[in-house]
Amino acid sequence: MLGASRRWRAEGRSIGLVPTMGALHAGHMRLVETARGENDVVVVSLFINPMQFGPNEDLDRYPRDWDRDAKMLQEAEVDAVYRPTAAEMYPPGASTRVHVRGVTDGLEGAARPRHFEGVATVVTKLLAAVAPDRAYFGQKDAQQVAVVNRLARDLDLGVEIRVVPTVREPDGLALSSRNVYLGPEERKAARSISAALREAAAAYSSGERDPVRLRARIAARLTLEPLVHLEYAELVDPATFQKPGTLAVIAARVGKTRLIDNHDVTKPFPG
Repeated sequence: MLGASRRWRAEGRSIGLVPTMGALHAGHMRLVETARGENDVVVVSLFINPMQFGPNEDLDRYPRDWDRDAKMLQEAEVDAVYRPTAAEMYPPGASTRVHVRGVTDGLEGAARPRHFEGVATVVTKLLAAVAPDRAYFGQKDAQQVAVVNRLARDLDLGVEIRVVPTVREPDGLALSSRNVYLGPEERKAARSISAALREAAAAYSSGERDPVRLRARIAARLTLEPLVHLEYAELVDPATFQKPGTLAVIAARVGKTRLIDNHDVTKPFPG
């Protein structure tokens, strides 16, 4: 992959990278569309990273449809697809890991130990392999965005991290590859996550500034849905993920499916 990147650079062409784990949906394609508008060459990586899954998580059943993914990327006129194997990414004896301190400590970092170490390591390897000018990530994974921004800055990687707004269903549910796990009743219940964020933004717009009360509003909305089990709801700084802040972040289980979402309450909720 790096050889192709060097050739493109020699030709004076800019490169955009969209890292994904496959199971592509409209949110991923928005990243591709944004990258296409800002670069001469667009590369999409497809790699389900085992390092970022815990022992009791859904690595084995994570959605996989490589043929569908390839067709979507071909229709989007992506210039190259980078699909390394786990053995190529982590050859026998590989022991180097990338750990970003501070921003990884709470919330997703606490709920999923070593998850962000896996994210930081694979993102570093993808950036080294593709050497892009810009890399594209979705706002839905807000803490991951904070980790990648800190990683790129601290290691002087010379890549611009571009963050694209969350793409949502008409009813507000954030698009996620894991949405396919939801049954019909769970899918209806999952709407309460975005509804809680909407209510928090409306409360802020009406003058509420106390993060404790804003968090309580979010939690109260989610407790109305018996199929939704809240793991956390907090208001944090989007760059550091420390409290207090204005980015409302939620993790909840709907049935057996774990979903995350977020919204900056200083801004109107979309839709």
